[in-house]
Amino acid sequence: SGESGAGKTESTKLLLQHIMNLCKGNSQLEQQILQVNPLLEAFGNAQTVMNDNSSRFGKYIQLRFQENTVQGAKLSEYLLEKSRVVQQYTGERNFHIFYYMFAGLSSEQKEMYGLLDPSYYRYISGRFGTQEVAERWKLKYQEVCNALDMVGFQEQEQVDMQAILAGVLSLGNVTFEPEESNGSVKVSEASQGWLKAAAVSHKKSSQCRVHCSPVNPSVSCCSFCADARDSIAKVAYGRVFGWIVCKINELLAENVDPEVELREIGILDIFGFENFAVNRFEQLCINLANEQLQHFFNHHIFQLEQAAYKEEGLPWETITFNNNEPILNLLLAKPVGLLSLLDEQSAFPQATDKTFVDKLNSSFKGNLHFQPARGLVLGFSIIHYAGKVQYAARGFLEKNRDTLPANVHGLFINSITPLLVPLHIFHESTPTLARVKCGHEAHVFHSSLMVLMERMYSANPHFVRCIKPNSQKEPGVLDNQVVLLQLRYNGLLETIRIRRDGFSWRPSFEEFAER
Repeated sequence: SGESGAGKTESTKLLLQHIMNLCKGNSQLEQQILQVNPLLEAFGNAQTVMNDNSSRFGKYIQLRFQENTVQGAKLSEYLLEKSRVVQQYTGERNFHIFYYMFAGLSSEQKEMYGLLDPSYYRYISGRFGTQEVAERWKLKYQEVCNALDMVGFQEQEQVDMQAILAGVLSLGNVTFEPEESNGSVKVSEASQGWLKAAAVSHKKSSQCRVHCSPVNPSVSCCSFCADARDSIAKVAYGRVFGWIVCKINELLAENVDPEVELREIGILDIFGFENFAVNRFEQLCINLANEQLQHFFNHHIFQLEQAAYKEEGLPWETITFNNNEPILNLLLAKPVGLLSLLDEQSAFPQATDKTFVDKLNSSFKGNLHFQPARGLVLGFSIIHYAGKVQYAARGFLEKNRDTLPANVHGLFINSITPLLVPLHIFHESTPTLARVKCGHEAHVFHSSLMVLMERMYSANPHFVRCIKPNSQKEPGVLDNQVVLLQLRYNGLLETIRIRRDGFSWRPSFEEFAER
């Protein structure tokens, strides 16, 4: 664990290498486990203001052993930040793979996928990089291609995958305009070419006149269709990412007798605590995950440890620590925790981000860990274990609903690209652009987080705390104040005290007697 940019992913890679080295083997499986990283980073990492290679998803790697030899591995992924596909903020980029493709594809390949100059594409904000950066990306693209071959993607599957990514970029340039005669919305004349480019994997691309029925009357049809367009892009990208993880798991699955009991080491590399100039729904989810991990750390290092000393009747002066349980209650309590209120508001068609904020302000009045925004700002602040974070509430309800137009399901069913067909979307057969409810995003994330925490609590944990040396992304610079702040809020000063005064090495009575 640690802040964004503290070195969690790099430490994970070093730890994996170390474990593989301790296995004393050089088997193909061990090499494959190490080589899936470039693939995951290309599709799941991006540049943010805090980190040039920030993990925009969480991963849990389970290594399975028999007699100290790795027999298999499994990867679980959490909360891919799909919203990044359709929008990035100042100083940020889309997922690496889009830039790698522009740098690495030949002119003939770009023509095949319908890709033009990167400056044309809204989903990457029309920005690319210097010649020097593009050369680096070109090498990265080759790494990705090698990894795709190694993981077992067929040539046609790789072509399909890149066609989808190119289609996603073209889709972002499709705009809409109203038809004066009947209240319908059509694709604007100026973006017909982009629609054709986006529809390379679809049979019925010309059917682009839509009668829409927004659930909220205050939403214009053009805005509604733009949201639907972005939803399609996010679903398609999420599908590609999920497909990669499935293929990796097929490759790394153990091939042993099911009766044989395997031992396991799990490594959790999850997005770090974030506090940007503007914090949104994604930052709330990320920071909630970090609150859960901090609580897990406190439980093991302080509560269980001191309970064991008390049980054995040892003379012990209780060490107090910063318990973040009240913050978790604020976020997760039912029926009046922040996530419950968000889901409740998301279920009301007439609810807005403002009504959501009003509900928070009335529900958490007087709560020490919640602060209403001042003046006319639409937002709120939460006093997290790592400090105060101010959240901008605009877009919270829309992102939590993460809804997809019902008739879009048909687009995927009719796709000639096999990858897009098995999308598991609940839908209603209706001619209008009705919304599909697939479970609120915060609820889905919280459920998967709970499964992860159950795994954590059933294991014997070791904590690797990554400390960020400075906020400027500079090598070899140690900013004392930045470091001290992290040591304090992580509870590491108290941890040092309990390790110094306590009994950190505990042999069994048998081991002790034998020695």
